[in-house]
Amino acid sequence: MKSKKIFIRVDASYEIGTGHVMRCLTLANLFTKVGIDIMFICRDLPGNLNHLIVDRGYKLYVLPCPITDHQSTEFKNPYEDWLRVDWKIDLLQTVNIIKSDPSTSCLIIDHYSIDSKWENLFYRLTGKKIIVIDDLANRSHFCQLILDQNISNHNERYDGLVPKSCVKFLGLPYVILRQEFMVEKINLRKRNGSIRRILVFFGGSDPTNETFKTIQVLKNPMYSEIHIDIVVGDSNKNKETIKSFCNEEPNFYYHCQINNMAELMGLANLSIGAGGTTTWERCYLGLPTLTIVTADNQIEIIDLVNNKGAICHLGESSNVTPEKIEQELNFLIQNPLKVTKMSQRALDLMDENMINSFIERVVDSINDTD
Repeated sequence: MKSKKIFIRVDASYEIGTGHVMRCLTLANLFTKVGIDIMFICRDLPGNLNHLIVDRGYKLYVLPCPITDHQSTEFKNPYEDWLRVDWKIDLLQTVNIIKSDPSTSCLIIDHYSIDSKWENLFYRLTGKKIIVIDDLANRSHFCQLILDQNISNHNERYDGLVPKSCVKFLGLPYVILRQEFMVEKINLRKRNGSIRRILVFFGGSDPTNETFKTIQVLKNPMYSEIHIDIVVGDSNKNKETIKSFCNEEPNFYYHCQINNMAELMGLANLSIGAGGTTTWERCYLGLPTLTIVTADNQIEIIDLVNNKGAICHLGESSNVTPEKIEQELNFLIQNPLKVTKMSQRALDLMDENMINSFIERVVDSINDTD
C-alpha cells in the first residue's frame, strides 16, 4: 500500500514567533497516530524552531536563509515580508521539494505570508491538494480545506476568500490542543480564587520582552509567598538574563521550551501572558489570566475573550506599565470571587474539542485522490 505523506509549510522566527510551528507539531502528532507521514518545510530564519522539529522525529527540509533582506513593494498583506524572500522564490523552492517525493498526498500551509497567488500556482505545478491553517481572514486562499480555530464576530469571514467548494472548520471546537491538555482537563481541580501560584508565559519569542517587565513587578517582597513559574521559549533573545534573575529569587522557577505546559497551567491560580494560541489553552483549563497584547493579530481575539469575562485585559504592550500590572494583580488578589468567575467563564467559553473531525476529513480527502 502506498504510504500517505503530508508536507507542512510553516516558519518560526523572532519576528513570526513560534506559535505556528508549535500548533503544526500538534497536528503532526495527530496525523502520525493515524498512519500519515509528516514532513516539514521551513526556512532557516533567525529564531527558528527547526531543531525542535527534528528532535520530535520529523523529517525537515530547510529552505536557505536569504543572503539579502527582501522588502516587498506590495502592501495588500502586511505580513508578506515574513517570507524574507520573493513569494515566487519561496514557491518554487517548495515545489522542488514536493516533486522530489512523488508519494506526497497534500500540502498544509500555516503562514501569514502565503495567499491564493502562491497556492494557485503551487496547485497548477504539482496537482496536490492544499489545506490552509489561518486565523486572520485578511486575504484570499486557493485551498480545499481551511482551519481557523479562533472565535470571531464575523461568522462568514471567509466567504469570498476561499472557493465555494472549500470545506471550512471554523471556531473553538477546532482548537489545536496537545494531548497533555486533554489529560489535564480530566483531573482539573476547581479553583477557589486564591492566588498562591502564578504562571508567566508570553510565547516562544516574546519580542517585546513582556516577561522581564512582569518579573520586575513580581520581585516585590509582597509576592514572596507566591510560587511563580516563568516560562520562556528557546527563541527568546532574553532567556539567559531572565534565567539569571530567576535564580536569584527563591520563589521563582525558570522553565525553557517545556513539554508540560498543561501541568503548569493546571497548577496555577493565575496566568500573566500574551494573546495568541495560548489563549485557548488557558481557557480550556479555566486558568484566569491578565493579558497583554504583543502583536496586532491578537487584538480582536483578546477583545472578544475579555468581553466574555474570561480574562482581564491590560492593553497593548506599548501602553502597559509595570504599575498597571501591579495594580490589576493586587485587585485580583483582593477579589477571589472575581478570579473564580473568570475561571468559570473561561471554561464555559470552550466547546467540546472536535479537532479529530478535521484530521479525519483530511485523511478522507487524501484517500479520495487514490
